[in-house]
Amino acid sequence: MRLVVADCSVDYSGRLDTHLPRATRLIMVKADGTVAVHADGSRVQPLNWMGTPNQLIEEDGRWIVTNGKGERLTIDLYQVLYETAFEMGEDPGLQKDGVETELQRLIAERVEVLGPGMELIRREHPTPVGPVDLLCRDSSGTVAVEIKRRGDIDGVEQLTRYLEFLGRDERLAPVRGVFVAQLIKPQARLLAEDRGIDCIELDYDGLREIDSPILKLF
Repeated sequence: MRLVVADCSVDYSGRLDTHLPRATRLIMVKADGTVAVHADGSRVQPLNWMGTPNQLIEEDGRWIVTNGKGERLTIDLYQVLYETAFEMGEDPGLQKDGVETELQRLIAERVEVLGPGMELIRREHPTPVGPVDLLCRDSSGTVAVEIKRRGDIDGVEQLTRYLEFLGRDERLAPVRGVFVAQLIKPQARLLAEDRGIDCIELDYDGLREIDSPILKLF
């Protein structure tokens, strides 16, 4: 993990163009190559970022991050205030709470609720950036399913990373994504739709065969 606090401005070009005016920000470079730009008041979500795979070119006073999709993140560094790096080692991964674990089990046993012809390949299918909850198949091909109790932007980003790596496996490609939660926030739904990921809201009690609506597909 590399951390840089700098007086900087940031420009992104790709699916749309954005500009962050000059200000003091935290730039984070993770071991997998992800570059993220944070502000002190932006909560958990970075102001801008570039996931892997990408290429980081460090010039004098400027960082340029590009990827194979034609996206470009340009960080102009006016003054570096602090810089450090840590070897953090292997992370054990996110431990799901009881509800998410139970949701995964219930859906794996009733995978047809995700769509007609859906078949389970395996649970917790490994990728270089962590295991995807369910790997399935239907008439369209391979389906990667990420399950959350509450669906937010971070969950969509997580599934996007899985899809990037799964899509490189010729045995699995093409791979589409399905984001499943009891409640999916509007911002997360919008981001998922922009990335071609299907969203399903389901009812936990319904999956447990209690008298309530089971799911809604959007």
